[in-house]
Amino acid sequence: MDEPGEDELRRMFGPRLRAELDELRQQSDDTSADRKPVTLDQQSVGRLSRMDAMQAQAMAEAVNVRRKQRQTLIQQALQRMEQGEFGYCLACGDFIGLKRLEIDPASTHCVACAK
Repeated sequence: MDEPGEDELRRMFGPRLRAELDELRQQSDDTSADRKPVTLDQQSVGRLSRMDAMQAQAMAEAVNVRRKQRQTLIQQALQRMEQGEFGYCLACGDFIGLKRLEIDPASTHCVACAK
């Protein structure tokens, strides 16, 4: 199959990228309370409960860091889409391939350069 044109790539992957970006932003908003610092009030909770709360807070923060990294990749893919560079390897300039883009539309490298 020939590589699709710029408009076809935009039609195929633009809505999916925007939907994922919106979902990631919503998840970040929904979990903001989980990432707040844990209060160390010894009167209301015991030591183990505080440790559990601190561990949950740290895990929520780690998930949010990965979520923000993914948001950045998607924003960069949308920017490449607007510039007419979407779907092309950042290393060699060849078309990344539809199957690879279908798996992850934010892919930045073709299979050969990703190795």
